[in-house]
Amino acid sequence: MRIDLRRSLAAAPALFALTLGAAVPAAATTAAAPAGSVRAAVTEYRRGPAPTQEGIRAARGPFTYSAVKITASQAAGAFGGGTIYYPDDTTQGTYGGIAVSPGYTGPESSIAWLGPRLASQGFIVVTIATTSLYDQPTSRGRQLLAALDYLTAKSPAEVRRRLDAGRLAVSGHSMGGGGALYAAWSRPGLKAAVPLAPYNTIKDWSGITVPTLVQAGTRDTVTPVATYAEPIYQSLTGARERAYAEVSDATHLTFTAEDQLIGSLEVAWMKRFLDGDTRYDQFLCPAPADPRLTEYRDSCPTS
Repeated sequence: MRIDLRRSLAAAPALFALTLGAAVPAAATTAAAPAGSVRAAVTEYRRGPAPTQEGIRAARGPFTYSAVKITASQAAGAFGGGTIYYPDDTTQGTYGGIAVSPGYTGPESSIAWLGPRLASQGFIVVTIATTSLYDQPTSRGRQLLAALDYLTAKSPAEVRRRLDAGRLAVSGHSMGGGGALYAAWSRPGLKAAVPLAPYNTIKDWSGITVPTLVQAGTRDTVTPVATYAEPIYQSLTGARERAYAEVSDATHLTFTAEDQLIGSLEVAWMKRFLDGDTRYDQFLCPAPADPRLTEYRDSCPTS
């Protein structure tokens, strides 16, 4: 489905109102497909209260979290070190893991905002430094996978006992976004990928089967949408689900700092596909009602 919100946003529904909801049980649940639907039953890992638009737009979610550093020596050359953010709560079961990479010449601090944002929504997140500021997308993709392997096998015990090693995802900015594409292509067992303003000289990603959300900015002159994000999205014909979000007036560096729209879309995508939580369908299909979202296309997971 493709919606050009520059023409249709005026007719879009208002933002979802804030509603209160009790936390769901910690155990995974199985949601049956609607009558007459061809969709298979979905195993859901619901973490936290019933979601609201205001809740996913907030810089911090309902979970308190802790952080632990990974030194370069601990990463042993597989990546450049980083920081693990993980929820403090141990009563709701295990959490999915997400690795995030910065872009070309970008330090870990350029994507650090995603660590607390996602961890406070009920994920274990490792934001990485790369082995070189100049690593290319394929190298960054391999480092993302190495960081996920570190989470599952070498991270501190308090992290590993919270982590579901079967539910892992990747994200990244610029060349880190290109790395996220490579990681999703090379490890189809991943549950989700969110490349932000992605750069990669490869434009055909039809081999990716992982649900992938591509985010881009209208004022990005480093990775212009017509050259990078749009053809990358259009090539994702093999992905189980895919979406494309174009943010008005966003530059290449908009994706390196806290942003309500960009952050809420990443939260909703990870919740829906890393956790399988169908409560988040409402924030992805139909298109979110936000005046900064100038174009939105998706395969509509509820269709």
